Amino acid sequence: MIKKVLIANRGEIALRIARTCRELGIGTVAAHSAADRDSAVVRFADQSVQIGPGPAKASYLYVPAVIEAARTTGADAIHPGYGFLSENPDFAEVCEAEGITFVGAPASVMEQLGDKASARAIMTEAGLPLLPGSRQPLEGDEASALADRIGYPVILKAVAGGGGRGISVVRDPADFAGAWLRTRTGAQAVFGDDRLYVERFLDSARHVEIQVLADTHGNVVHLGARDCSLQRRQQKLVEESPAPELPAELLDEMAAAAVRGARAAGYVGAGTFEFLVDRAGGFFFMEVNCRLQVEHPVTEMVTGVDLVAEQLRVAAGEPLGFGQEDVLPRGVSIECRINAEDPAREFAPAPGRLTECVLPSGPFVRVDTHVGPGYQVPPLYDSLLAKVIVWAPDRDAAIARMRRALAETHVEGPGVATTTEFLSDVLDHPRFRAVEHDTRFLETLTV
Repeated sequence: MIKKVLIANRGEIALRIARTCRELGIGTVAAHSAADRDSAVVRFADQSVQIGPGPAKASYLYVPAVIEAARTTGADAIHPGYGFLSENPDFAEVCEAEGITFVGAPASVMEQLGDKASARAIMTEAGLPLLPGSRQPLEGDEASALADRIGYPVILKAVAGGGGRGISVVRDPADFAGAWLRTRTGAQAVFGDDRLYVERFLDSARHVEIQVLADTHGNVVHLGARDCSLQRRQQKLVEESPAPELPAELLDEMAAAAVRGARAAGYVGAGTFEFLVDRAGGFFFMEVNCRLQVEHPVTEMVTGVDLVAEQLRVAAGEPLGFGQEDVLPRGVSIECRINAEDPAREFAPAPGRLTECVLPSGPFVRVDTHVGPGYQVPPLYDSLLAKVIVWAPDRDAAIARMRRALAETHVEGPGVATTTEFLSDVLDHPRFRAVEHDTRFLETLTV
């Protein structure tokens, strides 16, 4: 059994992990930067330790400090949450070498699936459908020739990319060389790896993902689908489960493909298989996220499964607490991300001190947050302030409940702007209500 978990993250996800640990009787250590020393998780956890100054590179991403924090506090496991070190195979290897349980996928699996070219090769062997494109990283001339063969638009993707970064869409052959250079330079700066691959880009597609859980005893289950099509610059803003207006047969086929892919990769832990669905009902594998997703609450709300608890169970070497036949999704759940961003200024970050922070409550409303009145939104990290999640028996009722929840939300402060009103407008839009939206929908809206 895991006795004490060091939470190597911040914000709402750190607090969310700490809460499940407390329910399970597992001790917690909040590893925090100097900028987060007064954060909610520091107050909630059993222990806390400062691992560096404010910048993430010197704290949350600085492996020696994280490992030393686990050593000095006696933590026998580290939960990385999402972002930061959550998909870093080198960090997972260091944890193993130090005798510390890493709550996540094995390093070897992360290495294979984190390399997008390698992941595509594995999923091809497993029989998952892929969009036309390269099966390995290419040089510029090779990539340009391939783009000409498969047809424009194409998308350039960093092999080591993730989180919507390291991606460029090219619609005109004349723009290819410049986009290739920019994407390659950006990938090197962000990921330390400038390798790129090319695939056909779908203009009008739905982004649908399948949540999987796998243990070390050979059990692999899926927990249904999430629709994450409402995005700006590959960053998700609204997610829902189940994916609406898609045939049950298609969703079953996607879920079976995800389970098949997880088995082929030797996956262990919580993971997400991401797919694109075109207007003709075809689906295509995109990538695997070897971590907990930001939008995991919508799956928890419709299935009743605590994904963090299952992660901890699997990391401790136990079998999953249920089988596929026990997964019986009910109703509809929607999540909206309240970010400290200004929609009127191209969603520019809008940090500052919160003078007012009223978040919603009421029947079947869940709020995952770490902020309150007086909270100083730091400019150093992601702008997420809160995730508002609702559940209802059907989609119309879930939309109505989310509209009510957003109307209750009031977050203000000097210089602070949020996405709350923008999200309300999205939920009211006829195309969203009629499930006629796709991954480009938000780009077409005017604020």
